[in-house]
Amino acid sequence: MSLSVHIRKRLGDFQLSVDLEHPGGITGILGASGCGKSLTLKVVAGIVKPDAGRIVLDGKVLYDSEKRICLKPQQREVGYLFQNYALFPNMTVEKNILCGLRREKDRRRRLEKMEEMLEWMNLSGQRKLYPHQLSGGQQQRTALARMLVSGPKLLLLDEPFSALDAYLREQLQIQVKEILGRFGRDVLLVSHSRDEIYYLCGRTAIMHQGRILKTDGTGEIFADPGTRAGAALTGCKNIAAARKTGEYEVEVPEWGVRLRAARPVGEKVCAVGLRAHYFRPETGENSFPVICSSRREEPFEMRILFRFEGQQEGSPDLWWRIPKNAAPGVMPERLGIAPENVLLLYPE
Repeated sequence: MSLSVHIRKRLGDFQLSVDLEHPGGITGILGASGCGKSLTLKVVAGIVKPDAGRIVLDGKVLYDSEKRICLKPQQREVGYLFQNYALFPNMTVEKNILCGLRREKDRRRRLEKMEEMLEWMNLSGQRKLYPHQLSGGQQQRTALARMLVSGPKLLLLDEPFSALDAYLREQLQIQVKEILGRFGRDVLLVSHSRDEIYYLCGRTAIMHQGRILKTDGTGEIFADPGTRAGAALTGCKNIAAARKTGEYEVEVPEWGVRLRAARPVGEKVCAVGLRAHYFRPETGENSFPVICSSRREEPFEMRILFRFEGQQEGSPDLWWRIPKNAAPGVMPERLGIAPENVLLLYPE
């Protein structure tokens, strides 16, 4: 299974310009609110028509502006899970699921498929309940059941956990990953949460202001996000402008330091990122004198804000995160960071 999306769409001052190849499995689109993530899903689903481009799903052309092809949503074999689940409030769980079987003409087969889905989703006990009588997790499983029962080739999940509290969100991420693995469908999932993307998706696309900046394996994206926006979206707290000073060296004027990187430094490097968890007092490379600004105790970690000794006045403090049981009683005189943990960032 593969999905190829190359489309352009203008909405007022906003320009969506997406080039995305999804080879299969679960691909996540990670981006801030308003960057065009949900709009991209709506274009793939056929809810919004692009101005130009081409969309192909497993060899089937869903949209082609030059050939004037634009299949209706019901012709695309795509399932869409909205942020608010979009369950019909006046229908029970079983009737909501039956709505996904409208194309199945055999009544007995429709009922069989519904029963199978109720059992698969552990919803048999809620079959006669209405959406307002369900928990957030039950509503989500009902919406997934209605989508999956129609047998779509591709699932589009639009911020599937945004309406849930933190505890339920983590529980349902586990359930949804199991469900998606069990049904073996390809998935395009959008989220602003790096944790959701990292846990659920084998591949990740970084999206910023209507454009896909980079697509790669999720682990590779987090190890090398490539741009300031990518670094920030993947959780990097320490980002500053930099310039090349050697094949493997950059200078960061704001911090008053020069850093050695593990990767060759490109001519267009414009910034560096240092993740808060990677500082170590014992690291010999990229080691500099530091001054503690403040400490904040969190449930399981200590967040220490610090400055390099030669750092520019008025520049933001840097973050150092460390497990509470490993936090030093007194701030170390120096902190270092390994070259492989220096993120080289380039223009977006």
